[in-house]
This record gives sequence, C-alpha cells and structure tokens, in this order.
Amino acid sequence: MSASSAAVRRAAVLVLVALAVATTCTLLGRWQWNKHVTRDALIATVEANWAAPPVPLASLVGAPGDEPTASGEWRSVSLTGHYLSGSAVLLRNRPVNGQPAYHVLVPFQADGGGVLVVDRGWVPVGNDAQRGTDVPTPPAGTVDLVARLRLPEPPSSRSAPPGQVQNFSPTQVLAAGSVPPGTPAYRWYAGLVSETPAPATPLQTLATPSTDPGPYLSYAVQWWVFALGALAAFGWMARREIVDDLAAGAPVAVRAARAGADDDESALAPVAAATSVPERPAASTPRAAPQASQRRKGRDELAEDALLDAQRPGSPPA
Repeated sequence: MSASSAAVRRAAVLVLVALAVATTCTLLGRWQWNKHVTRDALIATVEANWAAPPVPLASLVGAPGDEPTASGEWRSVSLTGHYLSGSAVLLRNRPVNGQPAYHVLVPFQADGGGVLVVDRGWVPVGNDAQRGTDVPTPPAGTVDLVARLRLPEPPSSRSAPPGQVQNFSPTQVLAAGSVPPGTPAYRWYAGLVSETPAPATPLQTLATPSTDPGPYLSYAVQWWVFALGALAAFGWMARREIVDDLAAGAPVAVRAARAGADDDESALAPVAAATSVPERPAASTPRAAPQASQRRKGRDELAEDALLDAQRPGSPPA
C-alpha cells in the first residue's frame, strides 16, 4: 500500500519550501557572520595600535599620495608643522554620544612633507544648523602634533553648505577649505591626540573607539537555528501528509482484502462439498428392553380365546 499522488505532491511542495527557507536563513546567517569577522578584525586593529607609542609620520605612511593600509589605522604618529587655519572645514551629521555636533577638520602642513587633514575635535551644532557656534582656532605658528591615523571615507555625492563636508574625505576637505589644487597631501586623515603649544580654547575631545563586537555573531547563530528549524518543521509536516494519507487509505484496503477473501471462499465451497468425507451417524441411544409385563395366561383364558376364534367366520374347526 502506497500514498496517493496528491499526498506525495503536497509533501514534495513542503520539502521544497523547507529547502528554500533553510537556504535563505543560511545565507543571512553567513552575511551576519562576515560582519562579525570584519568587526572582530577592526577590534583587533584597535587593540593592537591604540596603546602603541607614536612614530614619525613619514616612517609609517610613506610619501604623500601613497595608498593607506588597514593595518596602520589607529596608530599614533608624530609630526611638526603648522595649521592652515584659514582652510578649516566642518563635518556635518556626525552626532557624538547622541548629541548633534560638527567635527572641526583643519589641514596641517607637515615640515618637509605634505598636508594631513586633522580632526581636532567637535563643537555643538548652532541654532541654525548651518555653522557651529564658537569654533576655537588652532594654535598659531609651529606646532608639534600627535594624532592617530584613520582610513579615509569615499567622497560623498551629497551637497553641503560652503565650508562643510559630508564625509571624512581628504580630497573633499581640501577642496572645501580652498587649499590650492596640486598641493601634496596624504590620503589619510588623523584624529588629534595632543598639540604643543596647547590651544587657547580646546575643542571637545574625540570619542574612544568602541570595542564592542556587536550582535552579529548572535544574529548569525539565530539565522542558522532558523534554518534547522525550517527543515525540521516542514519535514515533519511533509511526513504527516504521507502518514495521514496512508492511515486514511488503510480501512479501504482492509475492506477490499476482506471482500476478496469472501469471494474466494464462495468459489471454493462446491469443491469442498464434493470432496468432503461423509460424517458417520451418531450412535443411537439403545432402547430400553421391553418389560415383560404380560403374565402367563391361565387355562380358562386360553379356552375362552379358542372359543372366540372358533366363532369368527372362516375359522377352521377346533
């Protein structure tokens, strides 16, 4: 006995749905896993470079225009030069601890080298959200600078008011700050650690990078659990389709089998009757011996009987 074709089709559809859902969940889990791996690599870079002592800028980044490398991010570098104070630019839409803020980006001309964009800190957003209020000026003259290198962001396609930018893109910062084109510049930007001499009014300090790995690993495990759950749940439903169909068809099959058995018995009945051995009759119960109730007749009675016999017509003479 096998399941009906309709039940098999329903079970096949459930299996296909299980495979589709499990595949989707597996891919989503892989996506979250890749984000976890990327985040873990960034954390490892921060932990390796954050506490390292400063090194000269040229020894780490090479010449202006050289390609940045991820391994150098968050490494402290030292350099001497002066700020291009007239080319300061504000970075928009970068809240700090949930507070609207502008980052103050100022190009720094290194002695004997190129221009490095320095994030000196941040200021609160003004009432008109167009300019920061009370933006302190950097130290004038020669400055000994210590800063942490950061990988640049790609240029933004969004427009910004004059003197502002949307991304940490050194090329856009220099352009917004009216730095002459063709000026040698480093492709990094840097977050301020210290500057000597100290400014008259310091900016709000930059936040420490987070080393929280985030929920990506947990999300990946959850998606993979969903994939296994989909296989188990839809697989169970597919099995129930087959089992229930077989259970529903079992009484019909039993009745058909019984009907076939009855037909076989009817066909074999004449043959059985012809070939059967006759049964012996049951032994009859022996009859009780007749009781000898007659007593022997006397002479008078015998004589009376003979007289009666003689009087019957056709009787022989006594």
